[in-house]
Amino acid sequence: MSVRVDAASGIAELAAIFADRSRASMCVALLDGRAWTAGELARYADIARSTATEHLNLLVAADVLAEERQGRHRYLRLASTEIAELIETLAAHTPPSREHPRTLRTVTTQAALARARTCYDHIAGWLGVAVTDAMTDRDMLTRHDGWTLTASGLAWLRELGADTEALRQARRPMVRSCLDWTERRPHLAGAAGAAVCTRFFEIGWTERIGSDRAIRLTTTGEAALLDQLNLRWSDL
Repeated sequence: MSVRVDAASGIAELAAIFADRSRASMCVALLDGRAWTAGELARYADIARSTATEHLNLLVAADVLAEERQGRHRYLRLASTEIAELIETLAAHTPPSREHPRTLRTVTTQAALARARTCYDHIAGWLGVAVTDAMTDRDMLTRHDGWTLTASGLAWLRELGADTEALRQARRPMVRSCLDWTERRPHLAGAAGAAVCTRFFEIGWTERIGSDRAIRLTTTGEAALLDQLNLRWSDL
């Protein structure tokens, strides 16, 4: 019984950490996989620097965030891929917002994030789900009794330039599903998902839109995914 009580207490404490809107907002910002300064996170959450510091200290103490210091600067990032996937999963289980965007910029930003974005170190949004579905259709990925890359999937990753042997030896799972909060369907995560995201950027198939998490396919990427996975960026 004590184990159950301890687990319940831990869940309650973690839920309380995410229950504050400002803390949740800063955690969502960090889903881009980069490290932010406290000042940047304060501006993003629209709160005072001193207030942001208090929130960030709580998040670090709870092992939700990790901090790095370079001189006078303090940088914050999500503590692990598991935390990132937890935040994305929580977002996917929230009810649809009843608030309507008030500006054209907000509408444009939301549409771009829904279309394609980074979820910490892998691709999410319509693009992430579409790539995952296409890999499944082409027997690169199986979803029976857990997600697994097939020989064809590993071969495709090698063609992208990924080190598949290093992926096999990674401590994290090779393949993992992550529930997408805009599509409400799973996309590819884990070491393989991270490799796909990294290589797409490195070979110029994707690029970031401004400083947000939103990304888009380049002309080269559009042609490559149409050829290799029969995905049409213009379909969305």
